[in-house]
Amino acid sequence: MKKISLKVAVCLLAGSFLFSSCFVGKYGLWNKYINWQNHMTSSKFVNAIVGFILVPIVGGICQLVDILVLNTIEFWSGSNPVHANIGKTQNVIGEDGRVYAVTTLKDGYDVKSPTGEMTYFRHHAENDSWTMEQNGVTTELFRYNKDGKTIQANINGQTKNLTLDEAGVYQARMMANDGTFFAMN
Repeated sequence: MKKISLKVAVCLLAGSFLFSSCFVGKYGLWNKYINWQNHMTSSKFVNAIVGFILVPIVGGICQLVDILVLNTIEFWSGSNPVHANIGKTQNVIGEDGRVYAVTTLKDGYDVKSPTGEMTYFRHHAENDSWTMEQNGVTTELFRYNKDGKTIQANINGQTKNLTLDEAGVYQARMMANDGTFFAMN
């Protein structure tokens, strides 16, 4: 019988944990969010630009909730509890570790912080825009322009018209990251 090196044994053990069904799960919340983001409009460029605005916040919360809560429930109960019903309130753990109550509405979302502060995200069909209201201050996040080729986005306090193509995606990325990119290993 041949000897198995320690590195091989560690890799096999790590692989058995990483690829087990209780850890992987279905990632129902993350998949619903990504599906919504990819299909919210018929333009892949609008979807990408909005993604750069929302993914750092919403995506991180969705993944964390999936990994820590929903996949565990799915493992023990056999079903994933993610159902986006209008009027339904779900508790979501934020990046800060606190629990937020998120209520799904027909035209957006109400988010209640643990301290009781409310944040409202609304879609306005009359001008095809999304706004965020917090502490009585309403900020427009983005709006679809009538030409069908651009959106007006508010990224980090800057309002700019972005084209619905690769150049617009690049501009949104640069605005969201203050013009810098970091390589990660």
